[in-house]
This record gives sequence, C-alpha cells and structure tokens, in this order.
Amino acid sequence: MHSMTGYGRGEASGKGTKITVEIQSVNKRQTEILVSLPSALTMMESEIRTKIDRSLHRGRVAVAISASGTTGGSLPVIDSELAARYLTQFKQLQRELSLPGDLTIDLILRSPGVISANAPGVFDSSVRSVVETALDLAIAQLLQMRAKEGSTLKRELLSRIRSMRQALAKVRKLQPRVTKRYRELLMERIRKIGLEIDVDDVRLTKEVALFAERSDFSEELSRLESHLDQFIAAANKEEAIGRTLEFIAQEIGRELNTLSAKANDAEISQTVVHCKAELEKIREQVQNVE
Repeated sequence: MHSMTGYGRGEASGKGTKITVEIQSVNKRQTEILVSLPSALTMMESEIRTKIDRSLHRGRVAVAISASGTTGGSLPVIDSELAARYLTQFKQLQRELSLPGDLTIDLILRSPGVISANAPGVFDSSVRSVVETALDLAIAQLLQMRAKEGSTLKRELLSRIRSMRQALAKVRKLQPRVTKRYRELLMERIRKIGLEIDVDDVRLTKEVALFAERSDFSEELSRLESHLDQFIAAANKEEAIGRTLEFIAQEIGRELNTLSAKANDAEISQTVVHCKAELEKIREQVQNVE
C-alpha cells in the first residue's frame, strides 16, 4: 500500500550545469501532473511527464525543475547579437543628437540582457542525462516517502477493520436474544392490558415469527464479514488498491445501514454506531491511498 502524499528531491551536476528536481504529490482521484521547468528544457517536458506517469498510478503531482551554472563551471553567457544591436542604436543616437564621448564596452555589457552570469540559457543534448539523473533521484525519494506513509496508513486501516470485526462478532452473539426479548415484551404488553393469552397461542407464535423474519440480519452480518475479509486481502496487495478499498468501504456502509434498521436492540444499535464511526475514519484515510 502506498500513500498519495509525498515529496522527493534530486540534484545532479554535469556539463557546467546543476539541475535540481523537486516533486510533491497529494491525493486526487485521477492522475494530474504539473511541470514547471526552464524554457530551455521544454523539449523534455513530454518525457518527464511520461516517466512520472509510469512511476505513479494516481494523485496530483507537481514537478519543479531548476537549472544553474555550477561553481567554477561555465562562464557568463554573452548575447553577442543583442550587444551588436545596442552598439548600432547607440551610434545612431549619438549621430542624431550630436552627443560627445566614446562608446565603451562597459556601456554595452551593462545593457539589459547582454550578459547573464551563472544562468545558462541554452542547454545542449548532453544536459539531458543530468536532468534524467536528478529526476530519477527525486522520483526514488518520492516513492520511498509514499511507501513509508502507506505502511502507516495500512496499520491504521487494519486496526480499524479489526475493531469492526470484534464488534460484529459481538452482534452475532447478541442476535438470538432479539426475538426472545420481543416475545417477552409482547407478552408483558398483553398482560398489562389485562388480556389472557397462552404462551403457545398461535397468534402470538405467528406475530413473533413475523418479527423474527423482519429483523433477521444474518445475511447482512455474513456479507459484512465477507467485505471485511476482502478489505484485508486488498490492503495486503502491493499494487494500487485505493479505488478498490473505496468501493469495499461503500459496500460496508450499505450493509451497516441495513443492519442498523433491522436491529431492534439498544446494545446492538450502539455496537453498529461504533462500526459506522470506524468506517467514517476508514473512508477518510482511504482517500489518500494510491
């Protein structure tokens, strides 16, 4: 079991460039991948998305990639074409306005966009491997965190399932007394209104039998126990089982509602309420299971 929440960071250097990749993921029913990267790396966006998509089954994933020159690495980048255009315009302006003075290299280099230190603007194909290395490191760390949080989720979920199984076992033990108590209550009501009726009276027996049929929740109990077994089996799988657990939790909720409606017993009703409270917590936690 894996959580959909996680964070991973990877760094790699080479070719005078340092690449940093950060990946954050949160829960979402479908897969959504958001990628932010330098314009010079836009040609790699598709393959970055593909690699992320193959590594994760669902969730909202935000990928942030940054690049910078390594210390002592590449020289500052000078845009020669832009510098030439500045020089041409400066000379033209000097002639038109009859301005004195000399045009110096310092003036050109201080013009916007001519020089950028330690921020390469063009990446050749050799940088691809650096990006891939940083991305792989970030994905590995992300998956490790998701697996760790998934293990915690699994323990909590199975603990709640065990609590529900114990509660249902109690309900099964209490079930036989429901009809018996109804019969006793019915006899007491009859005596209170002063009617004489034999305990073996056909009408009494028929009424008790009808009640027993209406309030029988044996099938609901059996299905609930089966659903809990299915939940445990699914939770122990290594594959993405979030949607499966959501479906099973939904079925458990339906059976609990039916059981609650049929159970004409205060102690059983209280036990079912406990199961519903556990199920609500399970539903919340399952939302973060991949």
